[in-house]
Amino acid sequence: MKTIDINADLGEGTGNDRLLIPLLSSCSVACGGHYGNETTMRDTVQLAKKYKVKVGAHPSFPDIDNFGRKILTMTKRELSESVFQQLVRFYAVCETEDVPLHHIKLHGALYNYAAIDAQTADAVVEAIVATGIRPKLYLPFQSILANKAKNLLPLVYEAFIDRRYNNDLSLVSRSRDNAVIYSRETAWRQLQQMVIEQEVTTIENDTCAVKATTYCIHGDNENSIEMLKYIREKMEENAIIVA
Repeated sequence: MKTIDINADLGEGTGNDRLLIPLLSSCSVACGGHYGNETTMRDTVQLAKKYKVKVGAHPSFPDIDNFGRKILTMTKRELSESVFQQLVRFYAVCETEDVPLHHIKLHGALYNYAAIDAQTADAVVEAIVATGIRPKLYLPFQSILANKAKNLLPLVYEAFIDRRYNNDLSLVSRSRDNAVIYSRETAWRQLQQMVIEQEVTTIENDTCAVKATTYCIHGDNENSIEMLKYIREKMEENAIIVA
């Protein structure tokens, strides 16, 4: 019997949140950097509360035009201040809704860049520490961000159900046609391999070790609901349960 967490990024205007939320055990809510405002944050937090799904903040580069999927040129201080402000706004919503903040997960380009760039990772960690709150941090295994945060925050390693991996365990760029998985069978095979074998088959068709306890599917994936329903059925057949 294996127990895992399944998460998705919500509050991003996809229109799928109400269908996705019953299939999740945690969610990361856009808090204004790439999408969202107080209304969308509050609506998503209330929805998660209704279904008893753990709530996390989902900060990003301040880049609504590119949905946070482009690396911005910012000083360390500017980036840290931006992340801090996003978190503070989201904390305030959680507090008024009486919902505990379970975790923080970076979005898009910030997630990927903080995994490999020390200054970006430092800016993120400093922003989180400055809030005075110590939630869990969802992040990639063997990342620079994990190394920077390991003595300051509780870490939860994350892997992706619907994204292809490179040999260095970075995600394949969305500019490539095969970066995103849309097939429910392929998504299940990847999740099963990661959970049971603790490895993933990369875009180069090599096998690499991967460690995770939370697994993400993207809410803006057009097949996310179909995939999750199928995956939940297959999990039950294979003695894998959701936390």
